[in-house]
Amino acid sequence: MAEGADVKKNSFYDLLKLILGIVIVVTGVALTIVYFPELANLFKGMIGLILILVGLIVMAVAKE
Repeated sequence: MAEGADVKKNSFYDLLKLILGIVIVVTGVALTIVYFPELANLFKGMIGLILILVGLIVMAVAKE
């Protein structure tokens, strides 16, 4: 009898995790759509820093 209760408890928590995951994904997609211009500006601002980091990695690999 205890095993049946554990299975029901585990399946309930699995369903709860699934619903929570879906809510988080939908919220993330909605916020990405709403704040897309700001997100694009953020990526544009990061291009220089990313190029610096890639350049440093290339120089570190070339040194070896």
